[in-house]
Amino acid sequence: MKPIHLMLITGATGSIGRLAVEEAVGEGYRVRVLTRKPTKAAFPDGVEIVLGDLTRPDTLLAAVDGVNAVLFAHGTYGSVAEAERVDYGGVRNVLMALGNRHARLALMTAIAVTDRKGAHDWKRRGERLLRASGLSYTIVRPGWFDYNDADQLLPVLLQGDRRQSGTPRDGVIARRQIARILVKSFACPAADKKTFELVAEKGKEPQNFQTLFAKVDADLTDMLDGVYDTTNMPLDEEPATVVQDLRELQIAYRAFAASAV
Repeated sequence: MKPIHLMLITGATGSIGRLAVEEAVGEGYRVRVLTRKPTKAAFPDGVEIVLGDLTRPDTLLAAVDGVNAVLFAHGTYGSVAEAERVDYGGVRNVLMALGNRHARLALMTAIAVTDRKGAHDWKRRGERLLRASGLSYTIVRPGWFDYNDADQLLPVLLQGDRRQSGTPRDGVIARRQIARILVKSFACPAADKKTFELVAEKGKEPQNFQTLFAKVDADLTDMLDGVYDTTNMPLDEEPATVVQDLRELQIAYRAFAASAV
């Protein structure tokens, strides 16, 4: 894996994004955050702040300039329209702004993202964009934030998205651990092209994250969904705009691959 010289973090003022910034700085990464307006948020020293809006592609060129890693920590809950505009649109717009440049990606979505319940469809479509891009990525689907007990710190990575009760019975995880695992994925080859649900069980946090990521399987090449996911979102039934976005990303990746030969 190539060294990361500049990481862009979206959703950096949110509850996961702020922690991701701290974790990334703690790991020694140079960090840039994207915000829609000048912020009073207290970021660690050295963090670069760039003005831009995930829903406005014309504002993102400066944000992606020079980056070779993007951590997507933004997200909405409840509104289908907002999920389309922000959860999906934000991922699409950043990837389009990157063009044919190489970057390592990490995306946070949600457990039960394949349940076909409204807003989740748009989070899932955002995942598909990463897989179609041909870039290196890790997709993390966390369980319920901070419902874990104090001794419940052992991360467990699941696949197939089978827990869909819509309650904390699906799994719980601390916000800090979500942020840490997103950031750790950038330095672990075993996290490459993997999609997993993230929950916690009783026990201590591991010291070796490479070993943790190695416990799950990579997504299949040329497949839009995560390995073991239910195939309940046929591409021929998808919105025409989504299909077009997927095609444009695949074209951009082929141009990058050709230029790298």
